[in-house]
Amino acid sequence: MPVFKIKHITNYKYESPVRDSANQIILFPIKDEWQKVIKHDLNISGSPEVDIFIDYYGNEIGIFTQSEPHNQLKIFSKIYVETIAKPFPQDDLPVSKQWCMLEDIKYEVPFVDYLKQEYFEESENLLQKVMELMDENDTPYQTAAKFCNYIYTEFEYIKGLTSVDTTLNEILRLKAGVCQDFAHILTTMLRFVQIPARYVSGYICPNKDGMRGEGATHAWAEVYIPEYGWLGLDPTNNCIASENHVRLAVGRNFSDCSPVKGVFKGASGHVLEVTVSVGLDDDEVMETENYFQPKEINYSKADPGLPAKNSYQRYMDALMQQQQQQQ
Repeated sequence: MPVFKIKHITNYKYESPVRDSANQIILFPIKDEWQKVIKHDLNISGSPEVDIFIDYYGNEIGIFTQSEPHNQLKIFSKIYVETIAKPFPQDDLPVSKQWCMLEDIKYEVPFVDYLKQEYFEESENLLQKVMELMDENDTPYQTAAKFCNYIYTEFEYIKGLTSVDTTLNEILRLKAGVCQDFAHILTTMLRFVQIPARYVSGYICPNKDGMRGEGATHAWAEVYIPEYGWLGLDPTNNCIASENHVRLAVGRNFSDCSPVKGVFKGASGHVLEVTVSVGLDDDEVMETENYFQPKEINYSKADPGLPAKNSYQRYMDALMQQQQQQQ
């Protein structure tokens, strides 16, 4: 059961002072029986008040605003997290029964969003490939593993070729990309055959064999297996996501899981710098303590007497407050 030390620094530098920025962060690791957060230090320049809540998909979300003019926004996250290996699926139920179980749950609330398929120009070509790979004797798990292997073998891993705005059409035409691109393709292929699939953001941590995307932010997919639950599949490395994968968030796509995003009032020009380092021991993690002087963050708790709001409502409240300040 390894304990990983992860530092994630996000630094926005603006060409001129900006103000009234409203920001959302998803930098809080998922806490469950397979992942234990031992310690989490989160520091933000300017020491804004951070409102923390749980979104529709079960992710821990932080929202904060900065009304005063500022030239930089620096977010420093340092986590100590213990991971526990999850057992592989036994996959011993009859094939037909497993597919029938997936058919029975496709209209249930927890799975509806993970089965919705977006339209894109290359969808027919990708669907054709999916049908070629399908075998009536394969279980959902075997099908998902086959799709994962297809992406790993047929798409080239090239950094800098794509961005978060790159579309599925572009990725499929390039036949190349990085982890987030491959995760999007895998979820799409799985949804074509009515297997619930969700996008996962997080980190991939070092192991003795080395992995693509190691020591950085990472993305993969989780597939729902009957009578087992959610299983992580990493098409970038053609493996099951296990104790070397630290999960931050799950959702339909990257937009639901973006570590940091927001809006501000001011000139649009800015530079974004992101630094991530991962290690098993303190001396393995890049020393970035002096990157900026961290200050204790102030957490605001929801009033138990008020009805809970979802992430969309909280974010819209922040934007409304910003618009009122501009008037």
